[in-house]
Amino acid sequence: MRFSVLHQYLLPKQALTALAGRFASAGGRFTPHVIRWFARKYGVNMEEAHNPDLASYPSFNEFFTRALREGARPLADADFICPVDGAISQFGGIEHDQIFQAKGHRYSTAALLGGDSALAAQFDHGSFATLYLSPRDYHRIHMPCDGKLLRMIYVPGALFSVNPATARGVPGLFARNERVVCVFDGPHGPFVLVLVGATIVGSMATVWHGVVNPPRSGQVREWQYHDKDIVLKKGAEMGRFLLGSTVVMLYPKGVIEFNPEWLAERAIRMGEAMGHKPAA
Repeated sequence: MRFSVLHQYLLPKQALTALAGRFASAGGRFTPHVIRWFARKYGVNMEEAHNPDLASYPSFNEFFTRALREGARPLADADFICPVDGAISQFGGIEHDQIFQAKGHRYSTAALLGGDSALAAQFDHGSFATLYLSPRDYHRIHMPCDGKLLRMIYVPGALFSVNPATARGVPGLFARNERVVCVFDGPHGPFVLVLVGATIVGSMATVWHGVVNPPRSGQVREWQYHDKDIVLKKGAEMGRFLLGSTVVMLYPKGVIEFNPEWLAERAIRMGEAMGHKPAA
């Protein structure tokens, strides 16, 4: 039996994630072989990488979170730009605290935000976008618009896969998996970026904090930044996944009108137009 099948029976997902995380960050003589295999298997485009030399990366994490070459992702002239490379899982309106996940499945905004009903209420009848990053994608996350950081909340949870098939089959997936909730105030009001973990996501990191997890204490943790002057401009890097996952964005009512070219399952690139402020 192959290890990829065997581990499902012998190792809890948290233990598997810990093992994968240690390997990915440690490096070693097998690292170049693993990187080359991964790049071939998933069709990673190294021509757009700042460093296209696969053999030069000291660890798998260094390769996975590789920077892009200058000019590889020009920023569209739009009020809101796409923050990641990947594919659109779903997007649209938030209806009575409910976010559409897939046919037959919705989940609570409050649950996604770690049970913070006051925060969730700011987005009632607002808009959401769920963006999936596959293994081949660029895995740094950028700002969709200017934002001043207010809070960060770590919410422990499961480590289900977040691929499209799992999204169709696991109720409340994004409100059940481990996640990091980043709350901002922007030129058009408050907004939230939620970094959602998944199977073998070794960690999630932000530019202002560094690695958020591990540790995995099993408890909700929160950091307040109201008295800090942490302001990130549109297009600036705000975080990264050490192995891929999903970003969920929330905006209040009347703030964003999505790009009419956006469709569920459509491929996306960081920097493309995501939407505009509706005309008054």
